[in-house]
Amino acid sequence: MKLIGSEASPFARKVRIVLAEKKIDYEFETEDPWGEKSGIWGNNPLGQVPVLLLEDGTPIFDSRVIVEFLDNASPRGKLIPADNRERIEVRRWEALADGVLNAGVLIRRERTRPEAQRSTEWTDRQMKKIDAGIRMMAHDLSENAWCAGNGFTLADIAVGSCLDWLAFRFPEINWRDSQPGLAKLMTKLEERTSFADTVPKG
Repeated sequence: MKLIGSEASPFARKVRIVLAEKKIDYEFETEDPWGEKSGIWGNNPLGQVPVLLLEDGTPIFDSRVIVEFLDNASPRGKLIPADNRERIEVRRWEALADGVLNAGVLIRRERTRPEAQRSTEWTDRQMKKIDAGIRMMAHDLSENAWCAGNGFTLADIAVGSCLDWLAFRFPEINWRDSQPGLAKLMTKLEERTSFADTVPKG
């Protein structure tokens, strides 16, 4: 299989961590979806990364769809529980983390526009989502060792990818100091090879 993404994309990183945790071999092809001559459109009509190309060339896109496919492709280290209630809890964490990331990406794109065209109201609305999302993560994690249940799951991968990208792109938010519970979780995640080998770059 081939994964198309960028080293800075938190959504591609989430998939790369899942691939590493599941011990699935793949080829990683970097692609800038914002580049003028980006080839991503040939594999995803939405022009977004990541895209997973299966052996027969079938493209799978949207990170949430890809990670579900991968978790079912190998029985090793299940990351999404089979029980409906537990599964929904994990996917809820993932939706929250992805929502925070989407808000962050929108702010970054807004900041690339000419200053006269930027909307402070728009940026403030997206930042409100980030702040509220971090607070909910911290509240729901509380004193727990992991985001969902008693062990490492996709919820931790999604949250870890989200928080690390925020530290990378929005260091001024400084969630480590304001949310010690999340900082403790992130320290534990950073000890995993799958996280250490996929640090965002670019």
